[in-house]
Amino acid sequence: MTGTAISTATAAWADALLASFAQAGYERAEPAILQPAEPFLDLSGEDIRKSLYLTTDASGEELCLRPDLTIPVARDYLASQRAGEPAGFSYLGRVFRYRGGRPSEFLQAGIESFGRQDRAAADAEILAVALEATAAFGMREVEIRTGDVALFNALIDALDLYPVWRRRLIKDFNRKVSLEQDLERLTLATGATRNEYEGVLAALAGSDRKAALALVTDLMSIAGTTNVGGRTVSEIADRFLEQSTLTSGALPHNALNLIKRFLAISGDPDEVVAQLRALAREAKLEITAAIDQLEARIGFMAARGIDVRSLRFSTSFGRGVDYYTGFEFEVHAKGNGSEPLVAGGRYDGLMTRLGSATPIPAVGFAVWVETLTRIGRGPVESRSARTS
Repeated sequence: MTGTAISTATAAWADALLASFAQAGYERAEPAILQPAEPFLDLSGEDIRKSLYLTTDASGEELCLRPDLTIPVARDYLASQRAGEPAGFSYLGRVFRYRGGRPSEFLQAGIESFGRQDRAAADAEILAVALEATAAFGMREVEIRTGDVALFNALIDALDLYPVWRRRLIKDFNRKVSLEQDLERLTLATGATRNEYEGVLAALAGSDRKAALALVTDLMSIAGTTNVGGRTVSEIADRFLEQSTLTSGALPHNALNLIKRFLAISGDPDEVVAQLRALAREAKLEITAAIDQLEARIGFMAARGIDVRSLRFSTSFGRGVDYYTGFEFEVHAKGNGSEPLVAGGRYDGLMTRLGSATPIPAVGFAVWVETLTRIGRGPVESRSARTS
């Protein structure tokens, strides 16, 4: 979609979406198009820079055209008098990012729910509203893929790994290629021949990160190391600390096997809960609270009229969004597995990273308007909360 004009057909789709959101109780939000670039770079890393349309204001602050609407809606909520209180917002507007051969300006719609402490019920509502939105376009034959990064985080915590491995695995969970590379690297390192530095490296891996970083930085300074390739001594030390401890063969073999067994679990949600409880009992893993949260969410979904047996839950499912902290999902048209119609999840850690003094629960989704308008059958008047 290029230019500023919206076709009559697209306008009809937009009206149907907004009506669906309003009916569910989500008020319209319209954040500014021009946004500070720092939150996007901080949350997604410098890799996103090549996709942003950047400029600088007179004070030197780096700004960008909004590449999505979740962060702008969250920032406006935090700046309002309602910050910290339960509130739900819907949106439909243009976003801007380079996509290599596809239009860089396109429509994004969605909803965001902030401040609700009843997380399982809020997750279920978000999925129900997403299904209502697709049903409003005649898309009733859909595939629903779900996962939960909180389960993976609970597993990693229960395994009591060295801090450097915990950080790396949790960071890479949503990046399938990186996680597969990590596990392959772990497999090789676990069986590798011990080397003369292994004791030192293992000690660094198991130590307090700040203390270890200070030690390596001091040693490099004593050795006369200065800036290399534009990186400071501190940055070089941080990279050395991570890379050296990652290759020190410090991960117990049983932990690696448990991670792989965990990531192989999939099926309908009830089957997954049973498999997870069996694994937790057998391996004596303290992940009961995360499993209980999953089971509660399933119950609320069923109460919403969602056929939970039609859901596909996978412990390895991730969406490539660093700030997700729990429930994640995608809704696809049957037979069109590569392009989601709707995608979203829980991101409880985002608000503090955006400046909130206290954690604020948050969950939401975005609608791929381009895909819906291309695949959908057109807006329909009847809407149902039950979609299978």
